[in-house]
Amino acid sequence: MASEAGDERVILIQGMGCASCVGRVRRALEGVAGVKEARVNLATARARVMVEKSPSVRVDDDDLVAALKRAGYRGEPVRPGLTPSAGTASARQEEDARATGRAAKLAVALTLPIVVVDMGGHWLPGWHEFFARWPGWDRIHFVFFVLATLVLFGPGLRFQRTGWPALWRGAPDMNSLVMLGTSAAWGYSVVSLFFPHWLPESTPQVYFEASAVIVSLVLVGRSLEAGARGRAGRAIAALMDLRPETALLVEDGGETREIPGTRVCPGDLLLVRPGARVPVDGEVTEGSSHVDESMISGEPVPVAKKPGDQVVGGTVNQSGAIVVRAEQVGGDTVLARIIAMVEEAQDARLPVQALVDRVTRVFVPVVLAIAAVTFMLWLWLGPQPALGFAVVNAVAVLIIACPCAMGLATPVSILTATGRGAELGVFFRRGDALQRLRDAALVAFDKTGTLTEGRPELTHIETVEGFSGDEVLDLAAALERLSEHPVAGAIVAAAAARPGASEPASTAVERFVSHAGFGVVGQVGGQTVMAGSDRFLESEGVDLSPLAQRASQAAGQGSTTVFVAVDGRTAALLVVADKPKPEAKHAVQTLLQNGLRVMMISGDQEAAARAVAAELGISDVRARVSPENKAQVVRESRGQGGSVVFVGDGINDAPALAEADVGIALGTGTEIAIESAEVVLMSGDPSKVAVAIELSRAALRNIRQNLFWAFAYNAALLPVAAGVLYPLGGPLLSPVFAAAAMAASSLCVVGNSLRLRRFQPTAAPNPTTEIS
Repeated sequence: MASEAGDERVILIQGMGCASCVGRVRRALEGVAGVKEARVNLATARARVMVEKSPSVRVDDDDLVAALKRAGYRGEPVRPGLTPSAGTASARQEEDARATGRAAKLAVALTLPIVVVDMGGHWLPGWHEFFARWPGWDRIHFVFFVLATLVLFGPGLRFQRTGWPALWRGAPDMNSLVMLGTSAAWGYSVVSLFFPHWLPESTPQVYFEASAVIVSLVLVGRSLEAGARGRAGRAIAALMDLRPETALLVEDGGETREIPGTRVCPGDLLLVRPGARVPVDGEVTEGSSHVDESMISGEPVPVAKKPGDQVVGGTVNQSGAIVVRAEQVGGDTVLARIIAMVEEAQDARLPVQALVDRVTRVFVPVVLAIAAVTFMLWLWLGPQPALGFAVVNAVAVLIIACPCAMGLATPVSILTATGRGAELGVFFRRGDALQRLRDAALVAFDKTGTLTEGRPELTHIETVEGFSGDEVLDLAAALERLSEHPVAGAIVAAAAARPGASEPASTAVERFVSHAGFGVVGQVGGQTVMAGSDRFLESEGVDLSPLAQRASQAAGQGSTTVFVAVDGRTAALLVVADKPKPEAKHAVQTLLQNGLRVMMISGDQEAAARAVAAELGISDVRARVSPENKAQVVRESRGQGGSVVFVGDGINDAPALAEADVGIALGTGTEIAIESAEVVLMSGDPSKVAVAIELSRAALRNIRQNLFWAFAYNAALLPVAAGVLYPLGGPLLSPVFAAAAMAASSLCVVGNSLRLRRFQPTAAPNPTTEIS
């Protein structure tokens, strides 16, 4: 039963309870022949498994599930299709959270009488004397025995079921610690109650309240923790809620029929009424309206749509009814890809996690050793009843240890930070980009379409003798219609806008070649036509001197110049203006104020690039740079200290995006640029770069706080639980308080991570629309 998901499999995992489990699951999966890497996330209870693409090695999902079963865990492969794994994982986590909540309530109900009757005497004078007047008080410990046994082998049976097998396999986890601690307290109490003659004189003591309260507190803590984890992952749930459950299919007769959204096929015509969400990605074929695309772009202003325009599934149709032809459905829609992108980022392992992995791998065995030493030392050196002291302190050591806090310190912060980023329109395709973005020292921007509008307009045509403006424009437009560069779009649009102009597409182009970042060449009507930069045409042997002075003047004013040559002879100069985006100057100034260096790398002429850079306040400008050399500039900059961030949007930016420590692509750019980047800004707003960096710094600061708490908690309280302060006049730690401290430790880590949900960027030029 092999997955169809290529070389990546997603497995939902049941039974993970702490950081030790994460390492054990990863090693079990990576031990399967053909598995290259397994990324396991405790917060999402999910594993991403990368397998080899080799005809000689076949890895079935059954192999992965079997490996998990041998390690003591249950796995469920997520089938590729319409439902992202987050949906299945979220449903499973909600189910587990409800089950844990029910178990916690039952445990508390059974434990409460023990706490009230037995432990009330610690705080209320005369409490036990009051109950001592009741008939049968001398047999109250038998009642405690019944209640504690019901707790231990009812709601607490989950610890027995998972803790003993893990201990038997020589791979103890947190469940093993809880199981050993509660079983030791309960077992010692049973012997003291029923077989006191087996124990030395004055040593029989009962600790039924400890075993019951420990189970109850651990279950309550896990129930609260599960709810907190659910809140950390609400961003994914909010994205998934944007998908309409149904769609209105337009049938041949013009009538509509409601069908499930999962049954929409490419080519179907769908009616979208005002106020309804667009079911899938597609093209408007009838009607006009305004569509709220804030969930994709983050911009609050609705976008006008007419026949021929593209719409995105999950966006809201506001004013008029439109008919949409479905193009991308299921997992191919923009929304599905965004969800998958956020999921993958949440499952990432940051480099800082390596330290946690090394510690947690030996943590539980070390705790067991400390508990054993504690027991023996108290039994040997402790006051009477030595056996009672030895049991209580060893149980406290087992219970207070909290590998769970260490395991949650990183993944819950990543989960919350990437979710918050999604709400702000900043999508992390790789979670480890958070750490590298935090260390950013230089931000390098592409110019066209990144800092400028990317919608340049043709403002002037300068021709040489023997050529007319209309003739040259038609030839250039015929070539440029095959190019994806924004400047090419301006030339095509200008040619089409002339009164009586023919469609450029009607002119056949042969032997078309695109030189990314430089220009294009092809045969149009039997003539060899070249259009591009001065550098490109000069490299082809074209003499540009007739128009060189005019080109220099235009470039000095910040315009982009495109030379056109016909049959090797200079024909015309096309002047194109591309204004900076309104947010661009604020974006640059914010980065500079935050202590980062800013560079602009452009394939444009020196004068044009420097004019735009001067307007935005950028002093470091690299112009006339080819796509390959953009990557070289980035590579050289990486040796100057700190991480290098490159921000781009076009095909020619892909090499630099891949070369940078962190590549940031604008969601309004090309698919190739987005696939080459690690962070995507869906709105195309360059000021979101500062938001992404600020969020990454907040996330890493949050992770450091979590790790400090998790390590400091265990380092400080394990010795206290062992009783090292007692000879110095200090207190002994009751197993009950140890259980409360252990539960509180995990909750503190999760609660601190949840603070990232309230993250607000300090410098945003415009109000940001969030997913709600």
